[in-house]
Amino acid sequence: MEFLTLIVPSLLVLSIQQYKFIRAMNDIGEYIGTDIEIYWLPNLDDLMKGYARNFRPGIGGPPVNVAMAIEVASIDHISEVNMEYTMTVYLRQSWRDDRLSYNHTNKTLGLDSRFVEKLWLPDTFIVNAKSAWFHDVTVENKLIRLQPDGVILYSIRITSTVACDMDLTKYPMDEQECMLDLESYGYSSEDIVYHWSENQDQIHGLDKLELSQFTITDYRFDTEVMNFKSAGRFPRLSLRFQLRRNRGIYIMQSYMPSILLVAMSWVSFWISQSAVPARVSLGITTVLTMTTLMVSARSSLPRASAIKALDVYFWICYVFVFAALVEYAFAHYNADYKYMRKPRTKIKANKTGAESIVKHGKQAMVLFSLSVASMNQDLMISNRQHRAQKPPGVPYGTDEVENGKTKSKKHDSKTEKKPIFKPIGADTIDIYSRAVFPAAFAAVNVIYWVAYTM
Repeated sequence: MEFLTLIVPSLLVLSIQQYKFIRAMNDIGEYIGTDIEIYWLPNLDDLMKGYARNFRPGIGGPPVNVAMAIEVASIDHISEVNMEYTMTVYLRQSWRDDRLSYNHTNKTLGLDSRFVEKLWLPDTFIVNAKSAWFHDVTVENKLIRLQPDGVILYSIRITSTVACDMDLTKYPMDEQECMLDLESYGYSSEDIVYHWSENQDQIHGLDKLELSQFTITDYRFDTEVMNFKSAGRFPRLSLRFQLRRNRGIYIMQSYMPSILLVAMSWVSFWISQSAVPARVSLGITTVLTMTTLMVSARSSLPRASAIKALDVYFWICYVFVFAALVEYAFAHYNADYKYMRKPRTKIKANKTGAESIVKHGKQAMVLFSLSVASMNQDLMISNRQHRAQKPPGVPYGTDEVENGKTKSKKHDSKTEKKPIFKPIGADTIDIYSRAVFPAAFAAVNVIYWVAYTM
């Protein structure tokens, strides 16, 4: 009995310890995998012995081939004012470094991102980037994998604001081409060669992007070597993608209000000419509203020297709105001219009759005074001398009478002279404007849309 009392507790303790050991080994097995043995892991300290991260692989020999691949995560913002776009990409680079090859196994080794600081990396940079940053939440978004033959896969997540030169001549019916240029900063083509990965036949994630103002219609990959006289030849990879602007928002916010303002200015053609406050206020209101619309639309665009398609359309609408206001001024002037012409003609006729009566009266008084004076001898002598100076056959007093007739005829010819341009009735001008203005605006719209969309 004493023997059993000693043996049983010891057996219980051993069984408990064995259970804990088996459970711990099962946890380790779930962590490392059932088909993976821990002994295959290479000794990183042995791999890094004599490794110089300041020198490229195979220095002094052929250049290092770096395969590049890009996956677009998002295009966050495209700005016409600053001519730039913001893009988040996964940049993957792959090259071979024989100094890190191992023959323990044929399995790929995934390393911690902190191991990157011990390796040689290609000095790739974004040529047309204005700013860029790495992501570090919750840890640095870097991936590195090492294959037995020394091939290294290095992947990083980058968000960059990249410059994009835009031609806004056809804005908002324009199509833009933006680029993402990758180049080696310090290594020339004698030390490093870039090429797109064989699997990079398309950009993953680009076809799923939905942008607010643009649609990606096409993209392509380019490989070139840039020649700089002072530094040498450097390899460059370019991603070029075509952007087509979505026109729906501009039609709703700019084009349709402009068309409605022009149509509103035509309402004055159906308002009576006597309603001066109504027609003037309507014309001035449409002109000022069109001006405000032009200023608000231009505030979101860069102050470029090129004339944009939207500016052309705004000015077309502005001219038609202003022409409708000028049309009323012209019609109102013609109405006043036609109304004031009749009384002026009567006054002129009365004045002409009175002047003719006065002139004939003066002529009669002259003849009467001459007949009375002829009875005086002194006057007869003077009259004879006066008659001797006149040419024969001309009766006395005929000169003044004829002069009076000629003057009256000249005056009558002046009063009867008709104006060169016959004034058009105000109502007639309005009737013509109701047809001419819409027809001209429709014709200009056809020319505009054909010119900027073809």
